[in-house]
Amino acid sequence: MNAVPYIASALRLAEAALYLTSPNPRVGCVLVNPAGQVIGQGHTQIAGSPHAEIMAMRDAQSQGHSTQGATAYVTLEPCAHQGRTGPCCDALALAGIARVVASLQDPNPLVAGQGFARLRAAGIAVDVGPGASESRELNIGFFSRMQRKRPWMRLKVAASLDGVTALDNGQSQWITGTAARTDGHTWRARACAVLTGVGTVLADKPLLDVRHVDTRRQPMLVIVDSALQTPPDAALFGPPRKVLIYAAQPHTARQTALHQAGAEIIYLPDPGGPDDPAPKVDLQAMAQDLARRECNEVHIEAGHKLNGSLLRAGLVDDMLVYLAPLWLGQGAGMSNFGPLTELAKGLALDFQSAQRIGPDLRILARVQGSADF
Repeated sequence: MNAVPYIASALRLAEAALYLTSPNPRVGCVLVNPAGQVIGQGHTQIAGSPHAEIMAMRDAQSQGHSTQGATAYVTLEPCAHQGRTGPCCDALALAGIARVVASLQDPNPLVAGQGFARLRAAGIAVDVGPGASESRELNIGFFSRMQRKRPWMRLKVAASLDGVTALDNGQSQWITGTAARTDGHTWRARACAVLTGVGTVLADKPLLDVRHVDTRRQPMLVIVDSALQTPPDAALFGPPRKVLIYAAQPHTARQTALHQAGAEIIYLPDPGGPDDPAPKVDLQAMAQDLARRECNEVHIEAGHKLNGSLLRAGLVDDMLVYLAPLWLGQGAGMSNFGPLTELAKGLALDFQSAQRIGPDLRILARVQGSADF
């Protein structure tokens, strides 16, 4: 039986879970009986709820279909451990599934081939490979967290065609149009966390939540704030979500006020140490801490200073750039990366896509080698 059309359907189901499943991977499943008829389908639900395989089996049962002898086409290895839910490989075996076709192995060390092994031990045929690249791309943050021990980090910038993100007087709202801002919220919605710096907090007084698109969950807000300058009455404390502030310099009174406002504060001074006149946050340690907190994808909306620091630290994987049909001349740039003395030292990128969003242009570019893990 040709697996391609069924895996393609499973991938479309997984894509439908794009804004839902974090920190779990986005997975789709299609059940097909021996006659080649689709009898059930589903995708992973919100964390703590059923996985794709369970949803597909429930769908088949609700329609009165038997799963005996069926093939399960699934975009990731069925889980083999007791986490928020039970092992899907055991559920498939109990349902009489005869064959599993999976796109690729789960990178989670708690699974990592054990699901396939248990399926085969139960007498179920297992094939792996169709749709592997598409499934990995859909779950690039999950793979990054499991294999690199840090989230996939995507830097979003809105700028004029000549690369200006704000005028010299600080004015930046709004360079791009309504459609681009709405599109930007869809990228926020898919992330586990939205990251910004205290400079943006003080200058723009942003909310940085998901408002322009429907969502069942708000990503966590992360603020890089070395000296704890975030105002406890900032508007960003309004939306219901977790707020993390990474700091480098303790300040008891400010810490108390920010705790009362609802923030969790993590002190991670950079390797320069506490004797530095103005210690900064250790960004590498921050990324590792976010991975420990189950962040798969981090959506960065910060100013040119923090953008430059993240780029220099090698922590940016994708660039999501919205360019408006404006020429603004003098003003703040996208980042303070550089200055460089040689063109060869520039950060090499691969264009992933370019698309008109209303009157603006959205460019998605990937740092070369960032996905090689």
